[in-house]
Amino acid sequence: MTLSLVTVGTGTVAPSATRGSPAHWVERDGLRLLMDCGAGAMHALERFGLPWEHVTHVALTHFHADHCGELPALLFALRHATKREEPLVILGPPGTVGLMRRLADAYGPWLLDPGYPIGILDVQAGEPFPLGADAALEVHPTPHSDESVALAVLAPEGRVVYTGDTGPSDDLASWASGADLLLAECSLPEAERLEGHLTPAAAGSLAAAAQVKRLVLTHFYPAVETVDIRAEVARSFAGPVSLAADGDRFEIG
Repeated sequence: MTLSLVTVGTGTVAPSATRGSPAHWVERDGLRLLMDCGAGAMHALERFGLPWEHVTHVALTHFHADHCGELPALLFALRHATKREEPLVILGPPGTVGLMRRLADAYGPWLLDPGYPIGILDVQAGEPFPLGADAALEVHPTPHSDESVALAVLAPEGRVVYTGDTGPSDDLASWASGADLLLAECSLPEAERLEGHLTPAAAGSLAAAAQVKRLVLTHFYPAVETVDIRAEVARSFAGPVSLAADGDRFEIG
């Protein structure tokens, strides 16, 4: 059995002809988890042949529009474009339940009662949430927005950590320590770095401090793709590095 990751959307809020907003698909046995659900996610899932109609869980890292803006569309598609009967579980940092209630105020009460079973839960740091018999979701705060968290999927095959949006963080490096795969944001070049985001060099430093086995970079603003990302990462991290594109697949186990 393998733990699979597909980088469905590797861009940002900036429109791109080749990169959708953040969305990442994790699959293992009967688990089908979508991490973040930004613009373009729905059509990309179909384009890459992923069974979006059988998604079991959605996990959000934070509430910025490029990370959760297409969630109502996903729920709407499951309501009207499928004959879904399976439950769907929506997970996220504290405030996720409140977010969904506010979205229902805007879109209508169907959002909380879409015609198939739905559960919405706030996940607390230090309290793993079971994703089935052998897998669990863990969260850890990141320095980005008030609610933002990194996500980790832990299974017998290994541990995948997704930073979401984050600035440099020693605490995050400790929490991600030894990950089999670190999916890390790589937003901007050093000349344009912003608080709450990682540059290539900072992503490399995070991977090195965490001693991860593999680094996969995502969340590329157009400006960062004008620099030699691999060279900047290699200043601190000597392990394997992938610059993810939409639709790339990675497997553990």
